[in-house]
Amino acid sequence: MKKKVIFVGWISLMLVLVGFSPEMDSKPGQAVNDVVKVYGPGGPLGPIKEVAKQFTKETGIKVEVTAGPEEKWIDQAKQDADIIYGGSEYMLTDFMLNHPGIINEKSRTELYSRAAGILVRRGNPKNIQSLEDLTKKGVKIVDVNGAGQLGLWEDLAGRKGFIPGISRNIAISVKSSAEAIELWKANSKFDAWITYESWHYRLSDVTDLVQLPEEDKLYRGTPVSITSKSENKKKAKQFIDYLKTEESHQVFQKWGWK
Repeated sequence: MKKKVIFVGWISLMLVLVGFSPEMDSKPGQAVNDVVKVYGPGGPLGPIKEVAKQFTKETGIKVEVTAGPEEKWIDQAKQDADIIYGGSEYMLTDFMLNHPGIINEKSRTELYSRAAGILVRRGNPKNIQSLEDLTKKGVKIVDVNGAGQLGLWEDLAGRKGFIPGISRNIAISVKSSAEAIELWKANSKFDAWITYESWHYRLSDVTDLVQLPEEDKLYRGTPVSITSKSENKKKAKQFIDYLKTEESHQVFQKWGWK
Protein backbone atom coordinates (compact mmCIF):
# COMPACT_ATOMS: atom_id res chain seq x y z
CA MET A 1 0.00 0.00 0.00
CA LYS A 2 2.85 2.35 0.88
CA LYS A 3 4.47 1.76 -2.52
CA LYS A 4 1.17 2.45 -4.24
CA VAL A 5 0.76 5.78 -2.42
CA ILE A 6 4.30 6.79 -3.34
CA PHE A 7 3.72 5.84 -7.00
CA VAL A 8 0.47 7.84 -7.19
CA GLY A 9 2.18 10.79 -5.56
CA TRP A 10 5.04 10.59 -8.07
CA ILE A 11 2.58 10.53 -10.99
CA SER A 12 0.73 13.54 -9.54
CA LEU A 13 3.99 15.45 -9.19
CA MET A 14 4.96 14.73 -12.79
CA LEU A 15 1.58 15.92 -14.05
CA VAL A 16 1.97 19.19 -12.15
CA LEU A 17 5.46 19.69 -13.59
CA VAL A 18 4.20 19.33 -17.14
CA GLY A 19 1.48 21.87 -16.49
CA PHE A 20 -1.55 19.67 -15.87
CA SER A 21 -3.92 20.38 -13.04
CA PRO A 22 -7.40 18.98 -12.41
CA GLU A 23 -8.57 22.62 -12.05
CA MET A 24 -7.39 23.32 -15.61
CA ASP A 25 -9.52 20.55 -17.04
CA SER A 26 -12.17 22.86 -18.54
CA LYS A 27 -15.79 22.03 -18.27
CA PRO A 28 -17.97 22.12 -21.39
CA GLY A 29 -18.46 25.75 -22.44
CA GLN A 30 -15.62 26.98 -20.22
CA ALA A 31 -12.58 26.36 -22.41
CA VAL A 32 -9.67 28.80 -22.43
CA ASN A 33 -10.46 29.73 -26.02
CA ASP A 34 -13.88 31.07 -25.03
CA VAL A 35 -12.28 34.53 -25.24
CA VAL A 36 -12.45 35.91 -28.78
CA LYS A 37 -9.21 37.83 -29.42
CA VAL A 38 -9.59 40.73 -31.85
CA TYR A 39 -6.75 42.87 -33.24
CA GLY A 40 -6.63 45.89 -35.55
CA PRO A 41 -5.81 49.59 -35.95
CA GLY A 42 -7.01 52.30 -33.60
CA GLY A 43 -9.51 53.97 -35.95
CA PRO A 44 -12.41 51.51 -35.61
CA LEU A 45 -11.67 50.74 -31.94
CA GLY A 46 -14.51 52.86 -30.51
CA PRO A 47 -17.46 51.12 -32.19
CA ILE A 48 -15.90 47.64 -32.18
CA LYS A 49 -15.20 47.84 -28.46
CA GLU A 50 -18.70 49.11 -27.71
CA VAL A 51 -20.29 46.35 -29.79
CA ALA A 52 -18.02 43.79 -28.10
CA LYS A 53 -19.38 44.81 -24.70
CA GLN A 54 -22.96 44.44 -25.93
CA PHE A 55 -22.14 41.06 -27.46
CA THR A 56 -20.62 39.82 -24.21
CA LYS A 57 -23.61 41.06 -22.24
CA GLU A 58 -26.04 39.24 -24.52
CA THR A 59 -24.11 36.00 -25.11
CA GLY A 60 -21.72 35.64 -22.19
CA ILE A 61 -18.84 35.26 -24.66
CA LYS A 62 -15.94 37.53 -23.78
CA VAL A 63 -14.34 39.57 -26.56
CA GLU A 64 -10.92 41.15 -26.04
CA VAL A 65 -10.08 43.97 -28.47
CA THR A 66 -6.48 45.13 -28.89
CA ALA A 67 -5.94 48.13 -31.15
CA GLY A 68 -3.26 50.55 -32.23
CA PRO A 69 -0.27 50.62 -34.59
CA GLU A 70 0.37 47.13 -35.94
CA GLU A 71 3.91 46.87 -34.61
CA LYS A 72 2.57 47.04 -31.05
CA TRP A 73 0.36 43.95 -31.32
CA ILE A 74 1.46 41.84 -34.30
CA ASP A 75 3.70 39.46 -32.32
CA GLN A 76 0.91 38.60 -29.90
CA ALA A 77 -1.67 38.42 -32.69
CA LYS A 78 0.40 35.80 -34.48
CA GLN A 79 0.00 33.63 -31.40
CA ASP A 80 -3.63 34.02 -30.40
CA ALA A 81 -5.66 36.22 -32.78
CA ASP A 82 -9.12 35.00 -33.74
CA ILE A 83 -10.11 38.10 -35.73
CA ILE A 84 -8.18 40.82 -37.57
CA TYR A 85 -9.90 43.97 -38.83
CA GLY A 86 -8.66 46.80 -41.02
CA GLY A 87 -9.13 50.56 -41.12
CA SER A 88 -9.74 50.30 -44.87
CA GLU A 89 -9.88 47.55 -47.47
CA TYR A 90 -6.35 48.21 -48.74
CA MET A 91 -5.09 48.16 -45.16
CA LEU A 92 -6.26 44.59 -44.55
CA THR A 93 -4.91 43.57 -47.94
CA ASP A 94 -1.52 45.02 -46.99
CA PHE A 95 -1.68 43.02 -43.77
CA MET A 96 -2.33 39.83 -45.75
CA LEU A 97 0.59 40.54 -48.09
CA ASN A 98 2.96 41.36 -45.25
CA HIS A 99 1.88 38.41 -43.09
CA PRO A 100 0.84 35.62 -45.46
CA GLY A 101 -1.15 32.76 -44.00
CA ILE A 102 -2.53 34.55 -40.94
CA ILE A 103 -5.91 35.49 -42.40
CA ASN A 104 -8.50 33.13 -43.78
CA GLU A 105 -9.34 35.01 -46.97
CA LYS A 106 -12.65 33.17 -47.44
CA SER A 107 -13.94 34.63 -44.18
CA ARG A 108 -13.16 38.24 -45.13
CA THR A 109 -16.20 40.50 -45.02
CA GLU A 110 -16.98 44.23 -45.11
CA LEU A 111 -18.69 45.93 -42.20
CA TYR A 112 -19.43 49.63 -42.83
CA SER A 113 -17.85 52.52 -44.71
CA ARG A 114 -16.76 55.87 -43.32
CA ALA A 115 -16.28 59.22 -44.98
CA ALA A 116 -13.24 61.47 -45.09
CA GLY A 117 -13.47 64.93 -43.61
CA ILE A 118 -11.29 67.70 -42.21
CA LEU A 119 -10.40 67.98 -38.54
CA VAL A 120 -9.59 71.48 -37.34
CA ARG A 121 -8.85 73.15 -34.03
CA ARG A 122 -11.72 73.75 -31.61
CA GLY A 123 -13.48 76.92 -32.68
CA ASN A 124 -11.95 76.62 -36.16
CA PRO A 125 -9.68 79.68 -35.78
CA LYS A 126 -8.49 79.53 -39.42
CA ASN A 127 -12.14 79.41 -40.61
CA ILE A 128 -11.53 76.33 -42.74
CA GLN A 129 -14.77 75.37 -44.46
CA SER A 130 -13.66 73.46 -47.54
CA LEU A 131 -10.81 71.65 -49.28
CA GLU A 132 -10.00 74.87 -51.11
CA ASP A 133 -9.39 76.60 -47.78
CA LEU A 134 -6.60 74.12 -47.14
CA THR A 135 -4.66 75.65 -50.04
CA LYS A 136 -4.53 79.10 -48.42
CA LYS A 137 -1.23 80.55 -47.29
CA GLY A 138 -0.40 79.88 -43.66
CA VAL A 139 -2.48 76.72 -43.22
CA LYS A 140 -0.45 73.87 -41.74
CA ILE A 141 -1.71 70.35 -42.45
CA VAL A 142 -0.93 67.02 -40.79
CA ASP A 143 -0.78 64.12 -43.25
CA VAL A 144 -1.07 60.45 -42.25
CA ASN A 145 0.69 58.53 -44.99
CA GLY A 146 -0.66 55.12 -44.00
CA ALA A 147 -3.08 53.65 -41.43
CA GLY A 148 -5.94 53.49 -43.92
CA GLN A 149 -5.35 57.07 -45.06
CA LEU A 150 -2.70 56.46 -47.70
CA GLY A 151 -3.48 58.74 -50.63
CA LEU A 152 -6.71 59.96 -49.05
CA TRP A 153 -6.00 63.67 -49.32
CA GLU A 154 -4.65 63.27 -52.86
CA ASP A 155 -7.79 61.47 -54.04
CA LEU A 156 -9.94 64.23 -52.58
CA ALA A 157 -7.79 67.10 -53.85
CA GLY A 158 -7.17 65.63 -57.30
CA ARG A 159 -10.81 65.89 -58.34
CA LYS A 160 -10.77 69.61 -57.55
CA GLY A 161 -7.33 70.51 -58.86
CA PHE A 162 -6.04 71.27 -55.36
CA ILE A 163 -3.10 68.87 -55.22
CA PRO A 164 -0.36 71.54 -55.60
CA GLY A 165 -1.91 73.87 -53.03
CA ILE A 166 -2.59 71.22 -50.40
CA SER A 167 0.75 69.50 -50.97
CA ARG A 168 2.49 72.82 -50.36
CA ASN A 169 0.73 73.21 -47.01
CA ILE A 170 1.47 69.74 -45.60
CA ALA A 171 3.65 70.61 -42.63
CA ILE A 172 4.40 67.02 -41.61
CA SER A 173 3.71 63.46 -42.69
CA VAL A 174 3.54 60.53 -40.27
CA LYS A 175 2.77 56.84 -40.63
CA SER A 176 -0.05 56.38 -38.14
CA SER A 177 -3.04 58.13 -36.62
CA ALA A 178 -1.50 57.60 -33.19
CA GLU A 179 1.47 59.76 -34.23
CA ALA A 180 -0.87 62.38 -35.70
CA ILE A 181 -2.90 62.54 -32.49
CA GLU A 182 0.24 62.97 -30.41
CA LEU A 183 1.43 65.81 -32.64
CA TRP A 184 -2.00 67.43 -32.70
CA LYS A 185 -2.22 67.50 -28.92
CA ALA A 186 1.37 68.58 -28.37
CA ASN A 187 1.66 71.37 -30.94
CA SER A 188 -1.10 73.86 -31.69
CA LYS A 189 0.67 75.12 -34.83
CA PHE A 190 -1.06 72.40 -36.89
CA ASP A 191 -4.37 73.65 -38.25
CA ALA A 192 -5.95 70.74 -40.11
CA TRP A 193 -5.87 67.01 -40.70
CA ILE A 194 -7.60 65.35 -43.66
CA THR A 195 -8.76 62.05 -42.18
CA TYR A 196 -11.92 60.11 -41.44
CA GLU A 197 -14.84 61.92 -39.86
CA SER A 198 -14.89 59.14 -37.28
CA TRP A 199 -11.71 60.42 -35.64
CA HIS A 200 -13.56 63.54 -34.51
CA TYR A 201 -15.75 61.40 -32.25
CA ARG A 202 -12.63 60.09 -30.53
CA LEU A 203 -11.08 63.59 -30.36
CA SER A 204 -14.08 65.83 -29.79
CA ASP A 205 -12.27 67.62 -26.95
CA VAL A 206 -9.51 68.88 -29.25
CA THR A 207 -11.12 69.03 -32.71
CA ASP A 208 -14.03 70.37 -34.68
CA LEU A 209 -15.22 68.53 -37.77
CA VAL A 210 -15.59 70.14 -41.19
CA GLN A 211 -17.75 67.81 -43.25
CA LEU A 212 -17.34 67.83 -47.00
CA PRO A 213 -20.33 68.10 -49.37
CA GLU A 214 -21.67 64.65 -50.22
CA GLU A 215 -20.55 64.98 -53.83
CA ASP A 216 -16.96 65.58 -52.65
CA LYS A 217 -16.77 62.85 -50.03
CA LEU A 218 -14.70 59.71 -50.30
CA TYR A 219 -15.58 56.55 -48.41
CA ARG A 220 -13.39 53.66 -47.37
CA GLY A 221 -14.42 50.35 -45.88
CA THR A 222 -13.90 48.47 -42.63
CA PRO A 223 -13.05 44.84 -43.43
CA VAL A 224 -12.84 42.02 -40.91
CA SER A 225 -11.65 38.42 -41.12
CA ILE A 226 -11.17 35.31 -39.03
CA THR A 227 -7.61 34.06 -38.74
CA SER A 228 -6.51 30.75 -40.24
CA LYS A 229 -5.14 29.36 -36.97
CA SER A 230 -8.01 30.45 -34.74
CA GLU A 231 -9.15 27.69 -32.40
CA ASN A 232 -12.30 29.67 -31.74
CA LYS A 233 -13.72 30.03 -35.24
CA LYS A 234 -17.35 29.39 -34.31
CA LYS A 235 -17.46 32.13 -31.67
CA ALA A 236 -15.39 34.45 -33.88
CA LYS A 237 -17.95 34.06 -36.67
CA GLN A 238 -20.73 34.61 -34.15
CA PHE A 239 -19.16 37.93 -33.16
CA ILE A 240 -18.68 39.00 -36.79
CA ASP A 241 -22.32 38.15 -37.52
CA TYR A 242 -23.27 40.29 -34.53
CA LEU A 243 -21.14 43.16 -35.88
CA LYS A 244 -23.29 43.08 -39.01
CA THR A 245 -26.64 43.41 -37.22
CA GLU A 246 -28.66 46.61 -37.45
CA GLU A 247 -28.14 47.19 -33.74
CA SER A 248 -24.37 47.16 -34.26
CA HIS A 249 -24.69 49.31 -37.38
CA GLN A 250 -26.31 52.00 -35.26
CA VAL A 251 -23.32 51.94 -32.93
CA PHE A 252 -20.97 52.44 -35.86
CA GLN A 253 -23.12 55.31 -37.14
CA LYS A 254 -22.86 56.98 -33.73
CA TRP A 255 -19.09 56.85 -34.10
CA GLY A 256 -19.10 58.44 -37.57
CA TRP A 257 -19.63 55.55 -39.99
CA LYS A 258 -22.23 55.64 -42.75
